[in-house]
Amino acid sequence: MRVLVVEDDERLGVEVAAGLRYAGFAVDLAGHLADADFKISVNTYDCLVIDRGLPDGDGLHLVAAHRAAGHRVPVLMLTARDGLADRIAGFENGADDYLVKPFALPELTARVRALCRRREHPAPARLRLGDIDIDLPRRRVQRAGILRSLTPKEFAVLELLATRAGSVVTRSELIECCWDEMAEPASNVVDAVIAQLRRKLGAPPVIETVRGAGFMIGGEPFGP
Repeated sequence: MRVLVVEDDERLGVEVAAGLRYAGFAVDLAGHLADADFKISVNTYDCLVIDRGLPDGDGLHLVAAHRAAGHRVPVLMLTARDGLADRIAGFENGADDYLVKPFALPELTARVRALCRRREHPAPARLRLGDIDIDLPRRRVQRAGILRSLTPKEFAVLELLATRAGSVVTRSELIECCWDEMAEPASNVVDAVIAQLRRKLGAPPVIETVRGAGFMIGGEPFGP
């Protein structure tokens, strides 16, 4: 899942991005509205985390403009403006959640994860593929009842492949959804993570390489 953090306090932005990346998100950073607007126009995000007091305007104006244009990506306002009128304005202009500074990073992470999972047709909390059980909220994977220890990035890749079981996921799609703008698409980073996933999940292998196209997990995922 890919998140854009719009925050003009460089230190805070780096801390938030680091915390979200540690939790398995791909994170891009923007320090002002113009940069954020450009990144939203060229990338696909699962959630936006937006400060209000930015150098070139109020982050809420960006949210309102994108809602008016029909964009439905979830938005979390992260701001020091804690008045009731400020919170109401946030929701009335299209924000999905509102978190006041100072905040606890685990709470921010939980809120972002909940927003990323908000869909018109919500995904199940668990996915099963044969003897593989994926607990999405707890970020746990078991195979044949044995817990497999995955890194956040490995889990993100497995989650994307599992939710699209039976369909090919290209390297570009994996990088778009599971890495941020600092990733180097020409590198072998995707292949390295896939190789680690195969090793950790064990035999028989479940991730298939579709030559010239990408990767695929066969079958259809289903809930508990």
